[in-house]
Amino acid sequence: MSPRRTLATAGRVLTQIRHDPRTIGLMLVVPSLLIGLIAWIFVDTDVFDQIGPAMLALFPFIIMFLVTSITTLRERRTGTLERLLTLPIAKLDFILGYTIAFGLLAIAQAAIATAFAVWVCGLTIEGSIWLLFAVALADAVLGTTLGLLVSAFAATEFQVVQFMPAIVFPQVLLGGIIVPRAQMPDVLQAVSDWLPLSHAIDALNAVARDSEDAAYVGGKLLILGAFAFGAVVLGSITLRRRTP
Repeated sequence: MSPRRTLATAGRVLTQIRHDPRTIGLMLVVPSLLIGLIAWIFVDTDVFDQIGPAMLALFPFIIMFLVTSITTLRERRTGTLERLLTLPIAKLDFILGYTIAFGLLAIAQAAIATAFAVWVCGLTIEGSIWLLFAVALADAVLGTTLGLLVSAFAATEFQVVQFMPAIVFPQVLLGGIIVPRAQMPDVLQAVSDWLPLSHAIDALNAVARDSEDAAYVGGKLLILGAFAFGAVVLGSITLRRRTP
């Protein structure tokens, strides 16, 4: 691994994305628009205050997952990855470079989505707004790293979408959005404990309602970080030079 090559990869990815306004809009604007739509649907009720923190976890996670996985897959399908790996660059440099590039975009995405949810949509936050931002950022980075991991196994963009029912949908169903996790059957609750999105939603709800201390939220952030780190390592191990 070389920090110089990792940063060079991140710079190349950011340069490519800078010339793709549709991708930039998808990552930075669409999550806020979806959160705003949910707030509008439940206007004049307290429903948005109940589910808003979960939406702040859900939409950025899904969008970063899709954009990152498809972008990385495109690198392999066009032969760019194969050409890059003929140079003295390790797979880990490639994966980390993508993680850094999309992680920087995740900072902007989390800041915009958090500010929009709180100050435009009126999401009530009783805890620290900075903790809310930190969890939203960790959640977006998690979506990025899982997208990188999936791209190592998918052969086409359609297969990336096929991974969503296996990776994303169970986390949505068991994350506590539909039914609080404490009210789920014991087996489903145990399964949800091993799904990272559950911890992101728990942390965002805890900050929004100020129901737990900073140590609790910090523990959830460590869990999200561990999942993201594991996805980066597995992605670098399983990444193929080219799509068969």
